[in-house]
Amino acid sequence: MDIRLALSSLAEVETECLAVVLLDHGDKQKPAPRLASKDAAVEKALTDVIASGEISGKAFETTLLHRPQGLKAKRLLAVVAGKAANFSHVEMRKAAGTAVRFLKSRTIKSCAIAVPDLSTGAEDAVRSIVEGAYVADFDPDTYRSDRKDLAMKALTVVAPPGCDQSKLQQALEQARIVGESQNFTRELVNEPSNRLTPTMFAERTRKMCESVGLKCEVMGPDKIKAMKMGAFWSVAQGSDEEPRLIVMRYEPQGAPEKPVLGLIGKGITFDTGGISIKPADGMEKMKYDMAGGAAMIGAMRAVGQLKPKIKVISIVCATENMPSGKAQKPGDVQIAMSGKSIEIINTDAEGRLVLADGLHYARTLGCTHLIDAATLTGACVVALGNANAGVFANNEDAYQHFTRALERSGEKFWRLPVDSDYTEMIRSSIADIMNTGGRWGGASTAAAFLKEFAEDTPWIHLDIAGTAWMDENKSWIAKGPSGIAVRSLVEWVKSYENSH
Repeated sequence: MDIRLALSSLAEVETECLAVVLLDHGDKQKPAPRLASKDAAVEKALTDVIASGEISGKAFETTLLHRPQGLKAKRLLAVVAGKAANFSHVEMRKAAGTAVRFLKSRTIKSCAIAVPDLSTGAEDAVRSIVEGAYVADFDPDTYRSDRKDLAMKALTVVAPPGCDQSKLQQALEQARIVGESQNFTRELVNEPSNRLTPTMFAERTRKMCESVGLKCEVMGPDKIKAMKMGAFWSVAQGSDEEPRLIVMRYEPQGAPEKPVLGLIGKGITFDTGGISIKPADGMEKMKYDMAGGAAMIGAMRAVGQLKPKIKVISIVCATENMPSGKAQKPGDVQIAMSGKSIEIINTDAEGRLVLADGLHYARTLGCTHLIDAATLTGACVVALGNANAGVFANNEDAYQHFTRALERSGEKFWRLPVDSDYTEMIRSSIADIMNTGGRWGGASTAAAFLKEFAEDTPWIHLDIAGTAWMDENKSWIAKGPSGIAVRSLVEWVKSYENSH
């Protein structure tokens, strides 16, 4: 997508379609939609349609006008972004996405989106528009033989004259990088497992690293076993596909020696459950079980281009979880890289096993702060549904950095407990710990398991099982992979720049 910035009155913008945001200033009984940008010509063009009541004020409804009088744009698209009192950059992202998806469905290849008057400022609005447009432009129909090219080719972000053009241009470029990186993650998650084996996953990561100047090391079974990653290998041993340990490094000149941030991702390219096999219904979705690893890869793609002055190492443990004569069995005991012994209760609790070795390895590489992401537990989905992802932390300062990241990213996470009561639930009578604590509190016992391997290193755990895949189309995003956590991870990394 070719994106450019224009400082102009809206009436003078020549485009196939000019999209503007309306906000509802009324109440439930009497909506009062009004234009969110100060422009007399656009207000006049919308007067009749607003007065008619055709625009109800419902969030993300769209109204298209052809040949609007007083404007050079061929069309005018009004997008209602909900209540004025609640409007923020989160709604701006969705409104921009709604506009792009509405126009894509009508094969309109270029448009302009107006920057509204936001209390958070024009820079945040520009960033939100660009990120929302990129998210909206992604469609998952990669392998359809009749696939049509509906991609938006050009977008103009229109800000009022008098804005600081250099700052807005910088915000636009940063948002482009983040939006493209989120879509890169979504492309990976969308791939079927026969077209994204652990080996293929690693190769695509290596090529990405080469393109943005990151160091990348890929290790196979011999190295994994030599490093005594018994937890990781226990999952990999049942598959005919070789596992891959992927290590990405961003080490800019002039960065301080500490902190070193560690980003660890679960990369299960297909999860059958192993010997504790999953039900057949819905198993095809289990190609998405590498979404945590893909989020780390997307975040590193953005970090490599945004170039913060902070050292970052990312580790993705990639494998399949398959049942076979070689697969581990319930009751087995595995020895993790850290030396901890693990009793395997359920082979479908495999994500925490690969992350255990990933977290410990990150610490051996010198990472001083850790964050992991994984489609880890169905229990988190039961607790939070598809609205929020779960977040756990063993360190308040690290968690405060993450909350500041969420203020920028607009992604929805909810903190869940990971105290010592949950650790007691995974104590084993034959080994140090069990890989599952039973039915109750499953998201927290899984986090408690991971906490054993983070030890006293500041650590954040993101359980994205309920939010990494959209089960239905929304006006601003297609059904399929969401790319969740990429924006938050990037902002978390940036939050440590100049903080020490």
